[in-house]
Amino acid sequence: MTVACAVLSAAATGFAQTTTSAPPQNVLQLSANGTVEVQQDLLSMALVTSRDNADAAIVQTQLKTAVDAALTEARKAAQPGQLDVRTGNFSLSPRYTRDGKISGWQGSAELILEGRDFPRITQTAGRITTLSVGNVGFGLSREQRTKVEAEAQTLAIDNFKQKAGELAKDFGFAGYSLREVSVNANQASPMRPRMMAMEAKSMASDSAVPVEAGKTSVVVNVSGSVQLK
Repeated sequence: MTVACAVLSAAATGFAQTTTSAPPQNVLQLSANGTVEVQQDLLSMALVTSRDNADAAIVQTQLKTAVDAALTEARKAAQPGQLDVRTGNFSLSPRYTRDGKISGWQGSAELILEGRDFPRITQTAGRITTLSVGNVGFGLSREQRTKVEAEAQTLAIDNFKQKAGELAKDFGFAGYSLREVSVNANQASPMRPRMMAMEAKSMASDSAVPVEAGKTSVVVNVSGSVQLK
């Protein structure tokens, strides 16, 4: 897919230049895009739990116990890049009565499983019994993003050169030379969490949580100016 725009600067006629330097003549400004659609290869699963009690210390202890047990299970399958494990949000806040007095405490904790090995991640999530699946997100790994950006960049440069050549010919010039150019890649679409039905944890404890990744687009833009010749 190509998106291009162009602006041509030409010399004004019938006007005597009195400044020391004349503005650029026959300069064309344009831009072109290169887009590559790719399958998302990074999975992020957030496992969560919440507790409620009149005693803040009890809530905190319960959350810590649940996360520690989940960490112990998750670390058995951890492998750099394939399944990375880290803790997420950990919060504790008071619950108030209508007259503003503290009546109890509520808290929540989160564990993140992330990586490229979808079966390893989903099976590990299925074995964790102290936390429930909160949400799931998909994205691109660093390796995949680098590869796809290179492909999109090649497409964008080819589109830029083709467009510059076509416009030069349309304006009655034999060719062009580059004056300046910039290349910018968009950030891959951020991982978008998708809420999972909590019923997923009602399956057997060792069952994999079902997931399905989609596709995303990586876009590289090339813009600059050329001298028509």
